[in-house]
Amino acid sequence: MESFLSRYRNLIVLLAALLLQVIGLAVQVRRPVAVAADVPGGPAVHVSKDGQGVLLIRLWAASLVTPFERVIHGSGEGVNGLWNDYVDLRHTKEQNKELQQTIDRLRLEQAELREDALQGQRLQAMLKFRENYAYQTTPAQVIGTSGSSQSRIVYLDKGSADGLAPDMAVITGEGIVGKVRDVFAHSAQVLMINDQTSGAGVILEATRIRGILRGNTAGQPQVINILADQRIQPGEHVLTAGGDQIFPRGLPVGVVEKVERDPERASFINVVIKPAANLQHLDEVLVITSLEAHLSAQQQADLATSEELKGAEAAADAERKKAALEMEERLPGLKDPNAPAAAPVLGPDGKPVVAPPVVPKPLPALHPDRFSPGGTAEPAAGSGNDSQEAPAESSAPAKTAGPANPGVPKAQTKPQTKSQIKPQPKPQDGQPGSAKPAAKTPQLSGRAQ
Repeated sequence: MESFLSRYRNLIVLLAALLLQVIGLAVQVRRPVAVAADVPGGPAVHVSKDGQGVLLIRLWAASLVTPFERVIHGSGEGVNGLWNDYVDLRHTKEQNKELQQTIDRLRLEQAELREDALQGQRLQAMLKFRENYAYQTTPAQVIGTSGSSQSRIVYLDKGSADGLAPDMAVITGEGIVGKVRDVFAHSAQVLMINDQTSGAGVILEATRIRGILRGNTAGQPQVINILADQRIQPGEHVLTAGGDQIFPRGLPVGVVEKVERDPERASFINVVIKPAANLQHLDEVLVITSLEAHLSAQQQADLATSEELKGAEAAADAERKKAALEMEERLPGLKDPNAPAAAPVLGPDGKPVVAPPVVPKPLPALHPDRFSPGGTAEPAAGSGNDSQEAPAESSAPAKTAGPANPGVPKAQTKPQTKSQIKPQPKPQDGQPGSAKPAAKTPQLSGRAQ
């Protein structure tokens, strides 16, 4: 060791002097601190304004010690996790059991709350429907079914003590369900519309065709006793007709799903209906206890408002009619108001005779001819008036009347015989027009040539 020190003494002294100088510089020199930029977009790292920073000696010391601290800290964390997660598990089983019980209880409560929320929504919708419905209803809940595929019956939790009676309609907010069949003290049986023994009068909304609603063997409601009609198409709405005195008129029944031929009667069809109410999942229903209209306060207020508006419109119409009558009295008319009223004409049976309506006459033609209404036609051939012609003092021969039908040619006109010619009476002497004619010309009824 002494030989090494003596041998490299100069070098060791030099290295020691350099090390002391570096340490002196590290104690005096400060490294700039990274601070945020004051100006947006400026440099992110710069020397602080006060000139302070981290000494190099401290920085070197921290860089030298930090790896060892990280190793020691990580080892401690690993040992602690190993102890807590794998070694110290004495109460973990009991805690897991308690937590599982808590989870099961919370799940049950969540299911109950969800069911209560759904029931609240259904009851709220039913209450709103009941408030807007005109008939008196009693809410009931379905508590059971018949348990047979051949019988479509449900049981309600209301009975005769709640005002229920047989043949009362059972509905929901979506549509009809059925009718009450048997009633007990605190329960009742409801025969649904898809049962084979049920029946309800229905009418198709668009085509206005009536029929009887009844269930088939598959549990689907269908309308029977309908003649084949091409107007019935799937998708048409079906409503209650109201003629059975059980279901009020206009309640929704469902929509037409398909049209089938009646196997027993060729000229009839069966209209299969998709019910509006969900008959497979019934919870709450309404039983119509009275068919008398029962209006709510809001409906009564609306009805009173409508009556007031109707009365105001009637009064306005009366005022307009009165003003029209007054205007008619003031304006001049075609009838004389001071003329006495004509006495009614009585018939043989003592009852007044109604005069026939006066037919207006057409205006006279400016240039009348034989086609004008009321015009005089030409005299027919061979009439008695042909014998009375012009007076005898006329020197020209008298013209004979033309044929009755101007369209007949001259060759078809037959001349009269001598027996048909009537001589004109001779005027007496001393009378006007007694001068003898220059020549006597026989008067013929035909056209003379």
